[in-house]
Amino acid sequence: MALSRGRLTDEVSVVAAGTTVGLCTVADNKKVYVKSIVAHNDAHTDTVFAHVYYTPTGHSVSKDNRLFQVAIAQSETVYIEPAYPIVLEATGDKLSIGCTFGSINVFVNGDRES
Repeated sequence: MALSRGRLTDEVSVVAAGTTVGLCTVADNKKVYVKSIVAHNDAHTDTVFAHVYYTPTGHSVSKDNRLFQVAIAQSETVYIEPAYPIVLEATGDKLSIGCTFGSINVFVNGDRES
């Protein structure tokens, strides 16, 4: 199994309050290994909450598939680095992030099967 190492998002994703954005999705049953998520609160006035979701194929984002909820103070950056990578396996499996009270900038690092 060869891995393509590096970033899983091509650019910084902006997530506005009340929205959820898909960050990476499995294509052609090529596993995705999420090693870290970087999130920055660009609201500058309030603490925001970031919600990270693992959504298996055929499911939708809900509190039932939320992995993390992180409070991010104004103008702060947090790193979510699980001890072992989050593995997305089947075509259509997705990692998403939502935000409340402002907006966040997000970037994801990890590996993909090539």
